[in-house]
Parts: sequence; C-alpha cells; structure tokens
Amino acid sequence: MKAAKTGTKDGLEKTKLAMIRKVSFLQRKDSTGEGKDDGGYMHVSVCELKHPPPQLGPMPEGLSSQQVVRRLILSSIVQSECSYLNSLNRILLEYQKPLLEPQNWVLSPKKVRQIFYRVREIHQCHSMFQIALASRVAEWDHSETIGDLFVASFSKLMVLNVYSDYINNFTNAMALIKKACVSKPAFLDFLKKKQASSPDRITLYGLMVKPIQRFPQFILLLQDMLKNTPRAHADRLPLQLALTELETLAEKLNEQKRVADQEAEIQQLSHSMGDRSFNKLLNSEHRQLIHCELLTEMVYGERGQVLKSKERKIFLLNDIVICANINLKGPPDINSLVPVGPKYTVKWTTPLLQTQVVEVGQDSVQTIDRLSSTRRHSSISSSTGTSKPESRPQAGEPRLNPTPVSGKMFLGPPRLYQDLEELQHDLAVVEEVSLLVGTLHGTYQNLNTTVSQDWCLALQRLIRLKEEEIQNANKCRLRLSVPGKPDKCGRPVSVMVVFSTPSPVSKITWVNRLHLAKIAQSQENTPGWECAEDDGRTRALFSFPLLTCRLPLFCQRSHALKLEAALHSPFQSSLLGFCTASTSLPQGYLWVAGGGGSSSHGQVEIFSLNRAAPRLVKTVPLRAPVLCLEYVKEPCPGAGEKEADRPQSPAKMGNIICAGLQDGSILVYSSVDTAVQCLLSMGNPDRCPVLCLKHSLSFLFAGLADGKVAVYQRKVGDRLWDVDSCRLVSLGSGPVSSLLTLEDAVWASCGNRVSIIQGSSLHAQSFEAHSDPDFSVSHMVRSGGGVWMAFTQGSSIHLFHTETLEQLQEVNISARTNHLTAGQVCVSSLLICQGLMWVGTSQGVILTFPVPSLQGIPKITGKGMTSLNAYCGPVDFLVATSSTLASDLLRRDSVFNGSEEDANGGMAEDDGGQRPERSGYTQDPEVPRLRGEKPKHLLLQYRLRSTCQLPGKPLTAQPEGNQRAPPDVLEHSLEDGSIYEVSEDPDVWVRGRPVEWGREGEVRRNKVTSTAIFSGGRGYRRVGQAGSADSENTLMVWQLPLTLSQ
Repeated sequence: MKAAKTGTKDGLEKTKLAMIRKVSFLQRKDSTGEGKDDGGYMHVSVCELKHPPPQLGPMPEGLSSQQVVRRLILSSIVQSECSYLNSLNRILLEYQKPLLEPQNWVLSPKKVRQIFYRVREIHQCHSMFQIALASRVAEWDHSETIGDLFVASFSKLMVLNVYSDYINNFTNAMALIKKACVSKPAFLDFLKKKQASSPDRITLYGLMVKPIQRFPQFILLLQDMLKNTPRAHADRLPLQLALTELETLAEKLNEQKRVADQEAEIQQLSHSMGDRSFNKLLNSEHRQLIHCELLTEMVYGERGQVLKSKERKIFLLNDIVICANINLKGPPDINSLVPVGPKYTVKWTTPLLQTQVVEVGQDSVQTIDRLSSTRRHSSISSSTGTSKPESRPQAGEPRLNPTPVSGKMFLGPPRLYQDLEELQHDLAVVEEVSLLVGTLHGTYQNLNTTVSQDWCLALQRLIRLKEEEIQNANKCRLRLSVPGKPDKCGRPVSVMVVFSTPSPVSKITWVNRLHLAKIAQSQENTPGWECAEDDGRTRALFSFPLLTCRLPLFCQRSHALKLEAALHSPFQSSLLGFCTASTSLPQGYLWVAGGGGSSSHGQVEIFSLNRAAPRLVKTVPLRAPVLCLEYVKEPCPGAGEKEADRPQSPAKMGNIICAGLQDGSILVYSSVDTAVQCLLSMGNPDRCPVLCLKHSLSFLFAGLADGKVAVYQRKVGDRLWDVDSCRLVSLGSGPVSSLLTLEDAVWASCGNRVSIIQGSSLHAQSFEAHSDPDFSVSHMVRSGGGVWMAFTQGSSIHLFHTETLEQLQEVNISARTNHLTAGQVCVSSLLICQGLMWVGTSQGVILTFPVPSLQGIPKITGKGMTSLNAYCGPVDFLVATSSTLASDLLRRDSVFNGSEEDANGGMAEDDGGQRPERSGYTQDPEVPRLRGEKPKHLLLQYRLRSTCQLPGKPLTAQPEGNQRAPPDVLEHSLEDGSIYEVSEDPDVWVRGRPVEWGREGEVRRNKVTSTAIFSGGRGYRRVGQAGSADSENTLMVWQLPLTLSQ
C-alpha cells in the first residue's frame, strides 16, 4: 500500500509484485460460476473509516500565483474523483445489488451481471487510486507532485483490460436494458423509481456513461496542471509522462469503442435486411463501416421549392453506400431512461465507385434530350444486381425535376441560377447602355458615363453576391449521383439524390470520406500497410494514410539531380470551391529541391496543391545544388511594437523561403502565388556548404559542413536578416547535419553530440546523444516535451526530454518489421505529424509509429506499420503539409446573409431613425418565386452616394422649382436619380467579413484541417517485389482524413 501511495517508478514495481504475491489486503474471490464477470480479478475491500476520502488542508501563506492555481486544480481533481466514485457506488448499491436480491428478481442474475459487467472492477481500481491520492493530497504542501501517481495508477494492464471490457460491453448492456424495459414492466418501474428518488434525477444511462468520459476529464485537468508547472519543477516530467499514459489509454479505449459501435451498427442494419445473401456480405470481415449519419432527403419542385423531405440514415461502407429509412418511435418512458436504437428499412444500395458527388454549378448539367428518357421516379439498383419493381412513387423517393434553361437543366433548386442568368443578362444590357450614354452630346447630372459605369459595378457586385448565395446554399446540400434502372433502350440512367446535412462540417466530412474511400479501393492501397505484430483485429480503413498518387520529379534531369529537400509554402486560395477544398490537398505550393549527383547546378520545382493531385507550375534553376530549404513564418509583433516598426505583411511580401546551397550561399525568396523573387543573398565567411537551415523569432541558423553554425539576426522592423550580422559558433570537426529550433534557441547536432545554442547570447550547452562516436545524429524532430533522434548508422532511434535532456526511450525499427535487413539499414528521414511518427529508411521502406500528440512525452506506444509502397533507394525526404479551411466557409451565412441588408440597399439610420425600404430581391432560398414575379425597388448602387455633385443639370420631366430633395437625403425619387452605395467599402465582400462578437467560439469549434504527407526517393516498388532498374525520382503523396478540432 505504501508503494501505491508513493506512486514512483519503484512504487509501481512494488505494487505489481504485491499484486502477484497476493498480499493480505488483496483477497481473491472464490469462483462462483458467474460467467465472465469474475475473470480472475482480485477484489479489494476498502474501509472508508480507515481510508477516508482525500481532503486538501487550508492554504498556507506566501504561495506564488502558480502554486495557488495548482492547488485549485488539485482540488478539482479530488472533487472530480470523489464524484466519479460516488456514481460508481450508486450503480453498484442502488441498481446492481437490489436487482440481484432474490426477492427482487425482476431480471435473471445472468442478465444483471451482463448489464453491469466490470463496474465493480472499475470501482476497485479507482478506490485504490483514491487511497493513494489521499496520501498525496495530505503531503501536497511539502512535495507538490502528482504526475507520478497517475503513471503508477493507470499504466497497469489491468486498468486497460477492465475499461476495455466495459466499453466493449456497453452497447450490449444498453440493448439488454432496452429489451428488459419493453418486456418487463416491473423493471421499467424500478428504473423510474430510482431516477425519481435520486437527488440529481440522473438516469441509469447517465451513470453508466461516466466511465467512458473519465479519462478525457483527467487529461483536461492534467493539461491545466502542466500549464501552471514551472520548467524546473520536480512534477513537470511526471506530469508529461502521465499525460502520455492517459492519452495512450484513451486512444486505445476510443478505438475499441469505435469498433464496438461499428459492429453494433452493422448488426442493426443486418437485422433490417431480409436478403440473407446481403446479410452475409454485410457481416464479411472485409467490409467496414466508414461513416454513417442521419441526413434529410430533399425533393425539389420545378421552381426550386421543397416538395417533400424525410430523414434517412446513410451508411458509407468501404465499397457500398446504403440509404435506409429509420423508425425511432418507441415508448416515451423508455426513451427518457435509455437511448432506444433505431430500426432500419433499407431503401436503396449502390456501389461506392458508381456514386458521384455533384456540386451545384459543376458539370452536372444535362441536355433535355437525355432527361426526356429518364423516368420522373427511378428505383436504384442494389449491389446484388437486383432492382426494385416499378411502383407508384413514395414520399421522399429520389426524383428528377427538369427545368429547361437555355437547353440545359440544373439538378437542385434552379431559382438561384435563373436569378444569376438574369443578372448576367442585365449586366450585358447595361454595358451596352453605358456605351450609348458615352455618345451623348449634352452633360446631364444623373445620366453620364460615371453613373452608367457605377450601374455596371453594382451589377457585378450583385452577381458575386448571387454566386456567394449559391455557394452558401451548397454548403449543406449533399448531392449524390447514383445509378438507377436502365431506360427502355437499355441505356444507363443516373438518379440525383439530394440530402440536407446538419452543418457545413458534416457536408465536408461526407465529401472527404467518399473521396478517400474510393482512393482506398485502388491497387496501391489494397493492402497499403502491414503490421508485423498483427493481432488479427480489423483496423479502421482510415487508421493509416492512403497513397493518393505518385508522380516523377526532375523528369528531364532525373539522373543528374538528387533529391535533397522539400517544404510546404501555404497559400489560401479564395477561388477554391467549398467542397473542392475538402478533396484537394492542403492548399499552397510544394517546393522540391534537387542537386548534386553528376550536375554542378541545382533546381527547384514548385507544385500547386490546390487539386487532388500536385501539378507542376514552375521550375527555378539555381547556380549550385540546393541542400536544404526553410519556410519562414511571419513574426508576430509584440504588444508594445509600433505600427511603423512592424514587418511587412505577407500580402505585400508573400511567403519567405530560404534555400541553402552547396557553394555556401543562402538565397532568400519571396513567393506570391507562382511568382518567385530573390530578395536577399547571404553567405558565410568560409563559403562552406549549408547543410541545414532553421529559423526562430529573431534569428536564422545555418548548419555548415565544417562543424560551425552561422547565426543571422533579423533586421529591426523587417522580415529579412542583416547580412553583416553573421556570427559563427564552432561545435566540432564534423558537419552540422541537423538543426531543431525550440523557442529562441536551436539544437544543433555535430557528430554524436547535440549542442543547445541560445540565439541572443550564443551560449552553448552540449550533451551526448549516442555512446559511440561513429554514430552521428542525422535527424531530429520534436513533439510535445520530447525530441526523437536518428543516426547515420544503426537502425535505432532515441527519445530525449527537452528540459532534463534525459534519454527516455530507444526503439530499434528493424525489429518492428519483417521487410528490413538488420545491420544494413539506417534512418534516412524522420517526421512527426498528427500522432504518427514517419520513419524513412535507407532501403526505401517507410514505417509509421503511433505517438501521443498532446503536451506529454512522444513515446512510441503502439505497433508499427510498414508501407507496402516503397522506393528503390533511400527515402530522401518526408514533408508534412496541412491547411485549415477558412472559418467563413464553415458558416452557413459567411458573407451573403451577413451583408443581406447592405445588398438590399440597406443603409445606416439617417437622422430621423428611418431606413430606406428594403429591396424585394433577396428571398429565402426555400420560398419559391413565381416566374412572372419581378423584384421591386432594386436600387443599383456601388460607389456614388448622390449624383448632385456631378456636373450638369438633372435630367427630369419635373419643373426645376419642384426639385426640393436636398443632396444628403438618402431617398430614391424621380428628382434625384441617385445611386446609393451598398457599403462604405465597396470591396468588403472580397476580403470577407470579420468575426462577429460572440461568435469567436463557434469559429474555433469549426476548425477543419486537411493534412497530407509527401515523400521523395528514387524509383517505386511494392515491398517484396523488385523495382525498376532504370528508376527516376518519384514523389509519393499520402493523404489523411480531414480532422475536426476546437
């Protein structure tokens, strides 16, 4: 017990030994034949009188602000744990115990034990944790450490096992409760009485879901504790290790819950199918559920009005799409106690590869001749090849509503396109009128070239607003083109099915998942990865990266140039469509540098990433081979920095990219879109090759081949560096092969040692990374509180703590796969991105290892995966690219609805507090407008506020004496042909509207990130197969699913 209280590493070992030796306070319960409920676990009897709950004493005087905050967080941990244990006690004492009593045998004991499976073991784990927590709280003012206690308590395999069993059984437990409520009225009354008598009125479901939520709560509390722990504090490393353990545990439990939920959904769907052969296909081990969601199917009329709508459950499997009707109806009293699972009726199924996402305005228009042969209601064929017989259309069935517009039809609400075409027609007419106005001989105040040009500008803006409205209407409309029954001539017919998604994020997720699911069917991804330690469990389809494409590099000079480096230059394209952004690669440009080999020159190829595959857009030849590249972020100005001292904005200078050359020079480029301009050229005194580049807020560091680091300081008020500020720091005789920046310092590797250089003082502190001097550090990557290092020899990688410089882990990658030759392989590239560490090897094989992604220690905690797509030579580089979708794209009314009033002629209130009459132009997209109905009181307006200041007299039929309207009255009248401005800034719609007060949280919640990994090397081969002898430089693109974060 003392070992459990201390929580140290020693204490953890002693606790394990105590568990093995069965010491007196652990008593094994005799087997009672109660099935799987015991499982050999030892039950612990904890006396509350002997071990009272933890209680924090009064706060001492003289504490620092951080110490006060840490005490408050500790108090939250204590209260949270007491509340959690109380909930577990209520499950055991108020529900399980009464149900097991003979006089209350409403359910059989076997079913009761199945419902509350592993609750007692979870309670025992946390009872032991509470005893140790009480001891640590009592000593808090002397030790102030708690991280090691979490490590000792929750790193046990027993904790993982009991929580895994509970989570895997949770869905089954809820199904048993639901079935018992329907078949056993006495059980339903029992649950109602227990809820009514509880002080917080919480249901049994609310209590039983708490174990699933427990570890995310722990993680949040420890994150707050770590933020308020100083660097030199003894609790800092234990807290980071605790975060690592808890995140690893939570990830494993989440994965198991995902598998359990997927199996439950498949089983529920399978029971709804009457076809046995289809049930067999659903339950195949090769079929996986990727995504499912409740959507609303919409049926539109000819004028764009909604005729019918009905909720559907859409299932995306790895090779099929299923649409099902749902029946959520159940007894209201049961629904309030436990979620009642739905019953499904399959409406249609279709193969995934024949399902296409059709966006509004894309190439989805079809001629009327083709549509004339299409039935108004079509039944969609199932994946088994059978088709539904033709029958009367039912509510919600997919239908086509042809609306002829200039020989074409638009699938979906056609009104928006009709309005757009009318505006385009009016613009063409006004442009002709403007030309005619220019031929007038007289000078008229309200009829001249200035006025007619303003009309054109106003119409152009209305066109852009209409396009924005179309885009906004498209954000929550998922349009799927699926195959239907052939027509009478046997020709294939596609049916358009339109679904309304709950949010733009849901729409993006569906488009992205459909896109990646099709990529997963390619030959390169079936299979794409292999696990040497495979446990036989089915892995999620998107649990590993997908090879999207591969393309050649330096085609004309493939044998003369060697791949050296690559980087991502982010660039947000406003022209990229809403859903195109969800299927394309992360926005921006990929720079790939080459040099060396048999060539004395270098070259950079720039690829555009604003599509599903990279596209070469520019080639930049250089005088010397390029050895390294560095993308420089724009520095954030300090609070006290003056406006004049701020660096130029990226809009003026563009992205800054530095290239290190073999001749010792550093070229600084400005990249705006595809334009590349050299801004600065720097060199070092010895003209030594620049092997690596890294930057911090104020400095640029260059690792040289002669064992020195060149440090350049940034100019005051500029984004560039002072050429004359070069300072050299000598580290050794070997080359400086790797740099890593941490805050304003840099880690530089020279031989088997790593030096930490402070940028301002150039003070260096070094430590030994490997005991063998022949093992030089070649790569360094950081994640959280750790740095992983690879070496020029050997297949081992080492993990070091960033603060104590202590080695925390060593992993031999050749032992984690069957496709590497031990003793003949080394690490050629290293990368950490989104919880995965990518390891490129000298034999062309790529491996990935899961690592924690929070502020903890990035220890390798899971099984490694080996890519079956490899290179014929070493993996020359690994580069991560990511971009976040603009927040306005994730709102339904990003621009149009926010500026609706302005677009309709709305102005700020005048002196009388009145507003001009709104235009009838803008309507609710769901409200139909009659074909003959025309918008009223639409005022063309852009820049001109009034024409009174223009030369000439007003052109009017009224006598001059009746013109009383003052020039500053914002009122449309016959006397004054004024053109009122839509906005004070006519270009505001180009930049987008700022985030409104009170909606910052919404924007933060809707952060969608697109991520891809690029790898470079020579040739291509499948692992286990020989590659091409005449191989060329190859770029492989690996794509990951979109991630939603807060």
